[in-house]
Amino acid sequence: MYAIIKTGSKQYSVEKGDTIDVELLKHDTIDVELLDDGVIKFKNVLLVSGMENVKMGTPYLAGTVVQAKLVKQDAKGPKVVAFKYKRRKPIRRKVGHRQRYTRVKITDILD
Repeated sequence: MYAIIKTGSKQYSVEKGDTIDVELLKHDTIDVELLDDGVIKFKNVLLVSGMENVKMGTPYLAGTVVQAKLVKQDAKGPKVVAFKYKRRKPIRRKVGHRQRYTRVKITDILD
């Protein structure tokens, strides 16, 4: 059984046991419920597919929740460097950025 969830303006295809990196989750996030014991409930489920049946939401499935366990709260991705310059001139600009994300492990898909 797999599901497609939406969080942080991105969509993820998940199965039970998958580990995914999503955009940084905070306590005031609307589409996610963060519980105290490290359990996360994703409410925006777009599609659930079992062995022979497929359920699609318009846009979301009501009452369907994907549960996950928090693995790492505030991790950083690789550094992305943007370098701009003008040829034959002393104009150079280097900017670096590291995206913050949350690593979660999918524990259950509840219909």
